[in-house]
Amino acid sequence: MYNILTLNKIAACGTDLLPKANYTISDSEANPDAVVVRSASMHEMELPANLLAIARAGAGVNNIPIDKCSEKGICVFNTPGANANAVKELVIAGLFLTGRKIVPATDWIKTLKGKGDEVGKLVEKGKSQFVGPEIMGKKLGVIGLGAIGALVANAAVALGMEVYGADPFLSDAAKKRLSPEVKIAANNDEIYKVSDFITIHAPATPETKGMINADTIGKMKDGVRILNFARADLVDSKAIIDALASGKMSAYATDFATDDLLCVENVIAIPHLGASTPESEDNCAVMACNEVRNYLEKGEILNSVNLPNLSLEKTGDALVTVISKASDGIADKLAAAAGATVVNKATAAKKDMAYTILDVKGEADVAKLEAVEGVVKVRVIK
Repeated sequence: MYNILTLNKIAACGTDLLPKANYTISDSEANPDAVVVRSASMHEMELPANLLAIARAGAGVNNIPIDKCSEKGICVFNTPGANANAVKELVIAGLFLTGRKIVPATDWIKTLKGKGDEVGKLVEKGKSQFVGPEIMGKKLGVIGLGAIGALVANAAVALGMEVYGADPFLSDAAKKRLSPEVKIAANNDEIYKVSDFITIHAPATPETKGMINADTIGKMKDGVRILNFARADLVDSKAIIDALASGKMSAYATDFATDDLLCVENVIAIPHLGASTPESEDNCAVMACNEVRNYLEKGEILNSVNLPNLSLEKTGDALVTVISKASDGIADKLAAAAGATVVNKATAAKKDMAYTILDVKGEADVAKLEAVEGVVKVRVIK
Protein backbone atom coordinates (compact mmCIF):
# COMPACT_ATOMS: atom_id res chain seq x y z
CA MET A 1 0.00 0.00 0.00
CA TYR A 2 1.33 3.41 -0.99
CA ASN A 3 0.40 6.59 0.87
CA ILE A 4 -0.01 9.75 -1.19
CA LEU A 5 -0.12 13.26 0.29
CA THR A 6 -1.79 16.01 -1.76
CA LEU A 7 -0.77 19.54 -0.79
CA ASN A 8 -3.26 21.21 -3.12
CA LYS A 9 -6.50 20.13 -4.67
CA ILE A 10 -5.53 17.68 -7.40
CA ALA A 11 -8.06 16.93 -10.14
CA ALA A 12 -9.86 13.62 -9.65
CA CYS A 13 -9.07 12.53 -13.21
CA GLY A 14 -5.47 12.24 -11.97
CA THR A 15 -5.92 10.72 -8.53
CA ASP A 16 -8.42 8.22 -9.94
CA LEU A 17 -5.49 6.68 -11.83
CA LEU A 18 -4.09 5.47 -8.50
CA PRO A 19 -6.04 2.28 -7.67
CA LYS A 20 -7.74 2.41 -4.29
CA ALA A 21 -6.65 -1.16 -3.60
CA ASN A 22 -3.01 -0.03 -3.59
CA TYR A 23 -3.11 3.66 -2.71
CA THR A 24 -4.43 5.86 0.05
CA ILE A 25 -4.72 9.53 -0.92
CA SER A 26 -5.09 12.24 1.70
CA ASP A 27 -4.30 15.90 2.32
CA SER A 28 -3.19 15.03 5.87
CA GLU A 29 -1.02 11.93 5.39
CA ALA A 30 1.80 12.05 7.96
CA ASN A 31 4.18 9.53 6.34
CA PRO A 32 3.70 9.73 2.58
CA ASP A 33 5.52 7.65 0.02
CA ALA A 34 4.83 10.41 -2.50
CA VAL A 35 3.57 13.98 -2.57
CA VAL A 36 1.54 15.54 -5.36
CA VAL A 37 1.63 19.33 -5.24
CA ARG A 38 0.68 22.32 -7.32
CA SER A 39 1.70 25.69 -5.88
CA ALA A 40 2.10 24.99 -2.14
CA SER A 41 5.61 25.74 -0.87
CA MET A 42 7.55 22.74 0.45
CA HIS A 43 10.70 24.63 1.48
CA GLU A 44 9.81 24.66 5.17
CA MET A 45 8.32 21.16 5.15
CA GLU A 46 10.05 18.35 7.01
CA LEU A 47 10.62 15.63 4.42
CA PRO A 48 9.91 12.21 5.97
CA ALA A 49 12.57 9.50 5.62
CA ASN A 50 10.26 7.21 3.64
CA LEU A 51 9.33 9.86 1.04
CA LEU A 52 10.24 8.54 -2.40
CA ALA A 53 8.81 11.04 -4.85
CA ILE A 54 7.31 14.50 -5.29
CA ALA A 55 5.28 15.29 -8.38
CA ARG A 56 4.63 18.92 -9.23
CA ALA A 57 1.40 19.22 -11.23
CA GLY A 58 2.88 22.00 -13.35
CA ALA A 59 6.16 22.93 -14.97
CA GLY A 60 7.88 25.21 -12.44
CA VAL A 61 9.45 23.63 -9.35
CA ASN A 62 10.61 26.71 -7.44
CA ASN A 63 8.26 25.70 -4.60
CA ILE A 64 10.22 22.46 -4.03
CA PRO A 65 13.66 22.19 -2.35
CA ILE A 66 15.35 20.30 -5.20
CA ASP A 67 18.85 20.08 -3.70
CA LYS A 68 17.48 18.81 -0.40
CA CYS A 69 15.43 16.19 -2.25
CA SER A 70 18.48 14.98 -4.17
CA GLU A 71 20.45 14.64 -0.94
CA LYS A 72 17.66 12.48 0.50
CA GLY A 73 17.14 10.38 -2.64
CA ILE A 74 13.71 11.81 -3.46
CA CYS A 75 12.77 11.90 -7.13
CA VAL A 76 11.13 15.18 -8.14
CA PHE A 77 8.85 15.20 -11.17
CA ASN A 78 7.17 17.99 -13.08
CA THR A 79 4.69 17.96 -15.94
CA PRO A 80 6.27 19.76 -18.90
CA GLY A 81 3.86 20.59 -21.68
CA ALA A 82 0.72 19.72 -19.74
CA ASN A 83 -0.27 23.36 -19.38
CA ALA A 84 1.43 24.60 -22.55
CA ASN A 85 -1.72 25.27 -24.54
CA ALA A 86 -3.31 27.21 -21.68
CA VAL A 87 -0.27 29.48 -21.39
CA LYS A 88 -0.04 29.84 -25.18
CA GLU A 89 -3.62 31.10 -25.36
CA LEU A 90 -2.96 33.72 -22.67
CA VAL A 91 0.22 34.86 -24.45
CA ILE A 92 -1.73 35.32 -27.67
CA ALA A 93 -4.27 37.35 -25.70
CA GLY A 94 -1.31 39.38 -24.41
CA LEU A 95 -0.28 40.22 -27.95
CA PHE A 96 -3.68 41.78 -28.62
CA LEU A 97 -3.85 43.49 -25.23
CA THR A 98 -0.45 45.18 -25.60
CA GLY A 99 -1.22 46.31 -29.13
CA ARG A 100 -4.81 47.52 -29.07
CA LYS A 101 -4.94 49.22 -25.63
CA ILE A 102 -8.00 47.17 -24.74
CA VAL A 103 -7.46 47.28 -20.97
CA PRO A 104 -7.21 51.09 -20.60
CA ALA A 105 -10.05 51.48 -23.10
CA THR A 106 -12.42 49.29 -21.10
CA ASP A 107 -11.36 51.03 -17.89
CA TRP A 108 -12.07 54.42 -19.49
CA ILE A 109 -15.48 53.52 -20.85
CA LYS A 110 -16.66 52.59 -17.36
CA THR A 111 -16.21 56.26 -16.43
CA LEU A 112 -19.06 57.11 -18.81
CA LYS A 113 -21.57 55.31 -16.63
CA GLY A 114 -24.54 57.63 -15.95
CA LYS A 115 -24.04 59.79 -19.05
CA GLY A 116 -27.23 58.39 -20.60
CA ASP A 117 -27.75 59.30 -24.24
CA GLU A 118 -24.37 61.06 -24.33
CA VAL A 119 -22.43 57.80 -24.11
CA GLY A 120 -22.41 57.17 -27.87
CA LYS A 121 -21.09 60.64 -28.71
CA LEU A 122 -18.52 60.53 -25.91
CA VAL A 123 -17.26 57.17 -27.14
CA GLU A 124 -16.75 58.48 -30.66
CA LYS A 125 -14.99 61.56 -29.31
CA GLY A 126 -12.72 59.71 -26.89
CA LYS A 127 -11.81 56.48 -28.63
CA SER A 128 -8.90 57.94 -30.61
CA GLN A 129 -6.72 57.91 -27.49
CA PHE A 130 -6.79 54.10 -27.58
CA VAL A 131 -5.65 53.54 -31.15
CA GLY A 132 -3.20 50.62 -31.38
CA PRO A 133 -1.58 48.50 -34.11
CA GLU A 134 -2.70 45.21 -35.58
CA ILE A 135 -0.33 42.27 -35.09
CA MET A 136 -0.55 41.01 -38.68
CA GLY A 137 2.73 41.67 -40.46
CA LYS A 138 4.56 42.63 -37.26
CA LYS A 139 7.74 40.89 -36.14
CA LEU A 140 7.49 38.69 -33.04
CA GLY A 141 10.59 37.49 -31.24
CA VAL A 142 10.19 34.32 -29.16
CA ILE A 143 12.95 33.74 -26.61
CA GLY A 144 12.83 30.05 -25.67
CA LEU A 145 11.32 27.49 -28.01
CA GLY A 146 10.26 24.78 -25.58
CA ALA A 147 6.74 23.41 -25.25
CA ILE A 148 5.11 26.82 -24.76
CA GLY A 149 7.40 28.94 -26.92
CA ALA A 150 6.96 26.63 -29.90
CA LEU A 151 3.17 26.75 -29.63
CA VAL A 152 3.25 30.55 -29.39
CA ALA A 153 5.55 30.81 -32.40
CA ASN A 154 3.34 28.57 -34.53
CA ALA A 155 0.16 30.38 -33.48
CA ALA A 156 1.70 33.75 -34.28
CA VAL A 157 2.68 32.53 -37.75
CA ALA A 158 -0.94 31.47 -38.30
CA LEU A 159 -2.02 34.99 -37.27
CA GLY A 160 0.17 36.51 -39.96
CA MET A 161 3.15 37.61 -37.89
CA GLU A 162 6.77 37.33 -38.97
CA VAL A 163 8.24 35.16 -36.24
CA TYR A 164 11.83 34.86 -35.04
CA GLY A 165 12.86 32.35 -32.39
CA ALA A 166 15.99 31.92 -30.28
CA ASP A 167 16.92 29.01 -28.04
CA PRO A 168 20.50 27.91 -27.26
CA PHE A 169 19.26 24.42 -26.38
CA LEU A 170 16.98 23.87 -29.39
CA SER A 171 16.98 20.15 -30.20
CA ASP A 172 16.27 18.61 -33.59
CA ALA A 173 13.00 17.21 -32.21
CA ALA A 174 11.95 20.65 -30.97
CA LYS A 175 12.88 22.20 -34.30
CA LYS A 176 10.56 19.76 -36.06
CA ARG A 177 7.64 21.02 -33.95
CA LEU A 178 8.09 24.52 -35.34
CA SER A 179 6.40 25.92 -38.41
CA PRO A 180 8.92 26.13 -41.26
CA GLU A 181 8.10 29.85 -41.40
CA VAL A 182 9.68 30.46 -37.97
CA LYS A 183 13.11 32.00 -38.51
CA ILE A 184 15.75 30.72 -36.08
CA ALA A 185 17.81 33.62 -34.75
CA ALA A 186 21.47 33.19 -33.89
CA ASN A 187 21.01 34.72 -30.45
CA ASN A 188 18.82 36.97 -28.34
CA ASP A 189 20.52 40.09 -29.67
CA GLU A 190 19.10 39.34 -33.10
CA ILE A 191 15.65 39.04 -31.51
CA TYR A 192 16.09 42.40 -29.77
CA LYS A 193 17.17 44.11 -32.99
CA VAL A 194 14.29 43.08 -35.27
CA SER A 195 11.21 42.50 -33.08
CA ASP A 196 8.15 44.70 -32.63
CA PHE A 197 6.88 42.29 -29.96
CA ILE A 198 9.03 40.04 -27.74
CA THR A 199 7.71 37.13 -25.66
CA ILE A 200 9.93 35.33 -23.13
CA HIS A 201 9.69 31.58 -22.50
CA ALA A 202 12.99 30.82 -20.78
CA PRO A 203 13.52 28.96 -17.48
CA ALA A 204 14.52 30.90 -14.38
CA THR A 205 18.20 30.18 -13.76
CA PRO A 206 21.10 32.25 -12.42
CA GLU A 207 22.06 32.86 -16.06
CA THR A 208 18.63 34.11 -17.14
CA LYS A 209 17.76 36.17 -14.05
CA GLY A 210 17.19 39.78 -15.11
CA MET A 211 17.87 38.97 -18.77
CA ILE A 212 15.51 41.77 -19.76
CA ASN A 213 17.25 44.81 -18.29
CA ALA A 214 18.32 48.33 -19.20
CA ASP A 215 21.15 47.07 -21.43
CA THR A 216 19.05 44.56 -23.38
CA ILE A 217 16.11 46.96 -23.68
CA GLY A 218 18.56 49.46 -25.17
CA LYS A 219 19.21 47.00 -27.99
CA MET A 220 15.50 46.80 -28.87
CA LYS A 221 13.44 48.77 -31.36
CA ASP A 222 11.81 51.93 -30.10
CA GLY A 223 8.21 51.22 -29.08
CA VAL A 224 8.81 47.51 -28.46
CA ARG A 225 6.12 45.55 -26.63
CA ILE A 226 7.30 42.83 -24.21
CA LEU A 227 5.39 39.86 -22.82
CA ASN A 228 6.57 37.83 -19.83
CA PHE A 229 4.46 34.77 -19.10
CA ALA A 230 7.43 32.67 -17.96
CA ARG A 231 8.93 33.89 -14.65
CA ALA A 232 9.07 37.20 -12.79
CA ASP A 233 12.83 36.94 -12.20
CA LEU A 234 13.60 37.09 -15.91
CA VAL A 235 12.80 40.79 -16.00
CA ASP A 236 14.24 43.81 -14.18
CA SER A 237 11.00 45.61 -13.38
CA LYS A 238 12.72 48.96 -12.75
CA ALA A 239 14.18 48.83 -16.24
CA ILE A 240 10.70 48.10 -17.59
CA ILE A 241 9.18 51.06 -15.75
CA ASP A 242 11.95 53.39 -16.91
CA ALA A 243 11.59 52.24 -20.54
CA LEU A 244 7.83 52.76 -20.46
CA ALA A 245 8.29 56.25 -18.99
CA SER A 246 10.81 57.24 -21.66
CA GLY A 247 8.74 55.84 -24.52
CA LYS A 248 11.41 53.28 -25.46
CA MET A 249 8.84 50.58 -24.67
CA SER A 250 5.15 50.88 -25.59
CA ALA A 251 3.68 48.20 -23.34
CA TYR A 252 4.53 45.35 -20.98
CA ALA A 253 2.25 42.39 -20.23
CA THR A 254 3.11 39.95 -17.47
CA ASP A 255 1.49 37.07 -15.64
CA PHE A 256 3.72 37.84 -12.63
CA ALA A 257 2.56 41.00 -10.94
CA THR A 258 4.85 42.73 -8.46
CA ASP A 259 3.97 45.71 -6.31
CA ASP A 260 6.15 48.14 -8.25
CA LEU A 261 4.45 47.27 -11.55
CA LEU A 262 0.87 47.68 -10.35
CA CYS A 263 -0.94 50.79 -11.65
CA VAL A 264 1.99 51.72 -13.93
CA GLU A 265 0.71 53.13 -17.20
CA ASN A 266 0.98 50.65 -20.10
CA VAL A 267 1.65 47.70 -17.79
CA ILE A 268 -0.89 44.89 -18.10
CA ALA A 269 -0.49 42.79 -14.96
CA ILE A 270 -2.36 39.48 -14.91
CA PRO A 271 -2.72 37.46 -11.66
CA HIS A 272 -0.81 34.33 -12.73
CA LEU A 273 -3.60 32.85 -14.85
CA GLY A 274 -1.36 31.06 -17.35
CA ALA A 275 -2.29 27.54 -16.29
CA SER A 276 -5.59 28.40 -14.63
CA THR A 277 -7.88 26.43 -16.88
CA PRO A 278 -9.76 23.23 -16.00
CA GLU A 279 -8.16 21.52 -19.00
CA SER A 280 -4.65 22.42 -17.87
CA GLU A 281 -5.27 21.33 -14.28
CA ASP A 282 -6.63 18.01 -15.54
CA ASN A 283 -3.65 17.46 -17.86
CA CYS A 284 -1.17 18.24 -15.09
CA ALA A 285 -2.95 15.98 -12.58
CA VAL A 286 -3.03 13.05 -15.00
CA MET A 287 0.64 13.41 -15.91
CA ALA A 288 1.78 13.85 -12.30
CA CYS A 289 -0.16 10.85 -11.01
CA ASN A 290 1.06 8.64 -13.85
CA GLU A 291 4.65 9.67 -13.10
CA VAL A 292 4.22 8.80 -9.42
CA ARG A 293 2.56 5.47 -10.12
CA ASN A 294 5.16 4.36 -12.66
CA TYR A 295 7.98 5.30 -10.31
CA LEU A 296 6.54 3.64 -7.21
CA GLU A 297 5.42 0.46 -8.95
CA LYS A 298 8.08 0.02 -11.68
CA GLY A 299 10.96 2.32 -10.78
CA GLU A 300 10.44 4.18 -14.04
CA ILE A 301 11.54 7.81 -14.23
CA LEU A 302 10.14 10.21 -16.80
CA ASN A 303 10.18 14.00 -16.50
CA SER A 304 12.26 14.25 -13.35
CA VAL A 305 14.06 17.52 -12.69
CA ASN A 306 16.79 16.01 -10.50
CA LEU A 307 17.23 12.46 -11.86
CA PRO A 308 17.62 11.07 -15.38
CA ASN A 309 14.87 9.39 -17.41
CA LEU A 310 15.27 5.62 -17.10
CA SER A 311 13.25 2.41 -17.14
CA LEU A 312 13.96 -1.33 -17.21
CA GLU A 313 11.58 -4.24 -17.62
CA LYS A 314 11.52 -6.75 -14.79
CA THR A 315 12.33 -10.29 -15.95
CA GLY A 316 13.82 -11.61 -12.69
CA ASP A 317 12.46 -11.67 -9.15
CA ALA A 318 12.82 -7.95 -8.42
CA LEU A 319 14.03 -4.58 -9.62
CA VAL A 320 16.57 -2.87 -7.39
CA THR A 321 16.66 0.90 -7.90
CA VAL A 322 19.57 2.95 -6.63
CA ILE A 323 19.93 6.72 -6.43
CA SER A 324 23.56 7.75 -6.05
CA LYS A 325 26.11 10.38 -6.82
CA ALA A 326 27.24 10.10 -10.42
CA SER A 327 30.59 8.35 -10.82
CA ASP A 328 32.39 6.19 -13.36
CA GLY A 329 31.47 2.51 -13.22
CA ILE A 330 28.72 2.97 -10.64
CA ALA A 331 26.44 0.38 -12.28
CA ASP A 332 29.17 -2.28 -12.23
CA LYS A 333 29.98 -1.53 -8.59
CA LEU A 334 26.32 -1.89 -7.66
CA ALA A 335 25.95 -5.11 -9.64
CA ALA A 336 28.96 -6.56 -7.83
CA ALA A 337 27.47 -5.63 -4.45
CA ALA A 338 23.94 -6.78 -5.23
CA GLY A 339 24.28 -10.21 -3.61
CA ALA A 340 21.94 -11.65 -6.24
CA THR A 341 22.18 -12.64 -9.90
CA VAL A 342 21.93 -9.52 -12.04
CA VAL A 343 19.98 -10.42 -15.19
CA ASN A 344 20.11 -6.93 -16.65
CA LYS A 345 21.01 -3.42 -15.61
CA ALA A 346 20.56 0.17 -16.77
CA THR A 347 22.03 3.41 -15.52
CA ALA A 348 21.98 7.08 -16.44
CA ALA A 349 23.12 10.36 -14.93
CA LYS A 350 21.77 13.88 -14.70
CA LYS A 351 24.26 16.50 -13.59
CA ASP A 352 25.82 15.04 -10.41
CA MET A 353 23.12 12.45 -9.69
CA ALA A 354 22.85 8.90 -11.08
CA TYR A 355 20.01 6.42 -11.19
CA THR A 356 20.60 2.71 -11.64
CA ILE A 357 18.13 -0.17 -12.04
CA LEU A 358 19.21 -3.79 -11.49
CA ASP A 359 16.97 -6.64 -12.65
CA VAL A 360 17.87 -9.47 -10.25
CA LYS A 361 17.12 -13.09 -9.44
CA GLY A 362 17.28 -13.98 -5.78
CA GLU A 363 17.41 -11.67 -2.77
CA ALA A 364 19.37 -8.44 -3.12
CA ASP A 365 21.69 -7.45 -0.27
CA VAL A 366 20.39 -3.97 0.47
CA ALA A 367 22.95 -3.31 3.21
CA LYS A 368 25.88 -3.99 0.85
CA LEU A 369 24.32 -1.80 -1.82
CA GLU A 370 23.85 1.04 0.66
CA ALA A 371 27.51 0.71 1.63
CA VAL A 372 28.72 1.46 -1.91
CA GLU A 373 30.34 4.88 -1.98
CA GLY A 374 28.01 7.62 -3.16
CA VAL A 375 24.78 5.67 -2.71
CA VAL A 376 21.89 7.78 -1.39
CA LYS A 377 18.87 5.46 -1.51
CA VAL A 378 18.17 1.82 -2.39
CA ARG A 379 14.73 0.40 -3.10
CA VAL A 380 13.59 -3.13 -3.99
CA ILE A 381 10.47 -3.51 -6.16
CA LYS A 382 9.03 -7.03 -6.34
